[in-house]
Amino acid sequence: MKPTQLKFTDGVVTIRKFRRNDKFRMAEIANNEKVAANLRDAFPSPYSVEDAQKFISMCLKQVPYQVFAIEYGGEYVGNIGLHRQDDVYRKTAELGYFIGEPYWNRGITSRAVNLICDYGFRELDIIKIFSGVFSFNTASQRVLEKCGFEREAVLKSAVIKNGKICDEYRYAKIHYS
Repeated sequence: MKPTQLKFTDGVVTIRKFRRNDKFRMAEIANNEKVAANLRDAFPSPYSVEDAQKFISMCLKQVPYQVFAIEYGGEYVGNIGLHRQDDVYRKTAELGYFIGEPYWNRGITSRAVNLICDYGFRELDIIKIFSGVFSFNTASQRVLEKCGFEREAVLKSAVIKNGKICDEYRYAKIHYS
């Protein structure tokens, strides 16, 4: 895996740099209420093609590249990214992802998480990857556990999503050299 390659696959799922035309599928996928219910409010809902275009343009300018398209069966199906922290947390990154509802429960997200963790640990010199999951998102909790993440904290009443207060579960995976 070369850091300049920016396309990684396990033979079934690929994570790759965004293509400008991903904006149409991204807007379609992100406009699903079930998908949006599990995303932070910074991700607009409804989500327009223009929103997707701005997001893709921002991602394509990142150095090092941190947010990728998830591809399955030759088509864009979601996003996954590592957001490196700073200061004393500079060897830590936050993991975020979403995938279109038609692709849920197929193991695609788990494969993408494993690919991006490998990239983060090997190429970005990350030691710890963490992810915050809304307490009602049991599918995402299962994905992280399947990928070797451990729940390390419960942030009580930390989230207000769609007018409801819920806990956030903090999962983490540590790479020991």
